[in-house]
Amino acid sequence: MSTATVIEQPVDARIVASAPRAEPVRALLRYETGDPYAVRMAFPADATLEGTDLAWAFARELLTAGLDRPAGDGDVRIRPYGYDRTVVEFHAPEGVAVVHVRTAEVRRFLDRVQGVVPSGQESRYLDLDDDLVRLLRDAR
Repeated sequence: MSTATVIEQPVDARIVASAPRAEPVRALLRYETGDPYAVRMAFPADATLEGTDLAWAFARELLTAGLDRPAGDGDVRIRPYGYDRTVVEFHAPEGVAVVHVRTAEVRRFLDRVQGVVPSGQESRYLDLDDDLVRLLRDAR
């Protein structure tokens, strides 16, 4: 089993509430080669309703597409907003969280990811043998 490469990048985010102003928060974008199709966006405890750290996982392809056009129709939806912002919407039974991030920061993150795992090459980074062993072990 190979060691996974991890790419992390803090991003300045603004959580948009019903109030006219958006609250700033430092979120974290994360990518691991061990899960090559996904990215994660994590928020610190003080930015969540539950008061605990929270991370959402969603498709890398969704994040890439959402920078240029509206993308997603499920729990995570992403779209451009103006010249330099991207909106990420997280839909949950409790409600919707709307987050604005700087598009340049997201592009920088995705460029770094692309340098490690090029788009379309994700399957080469899956360790299906190890995954199968763990699945069979857990099924006992």
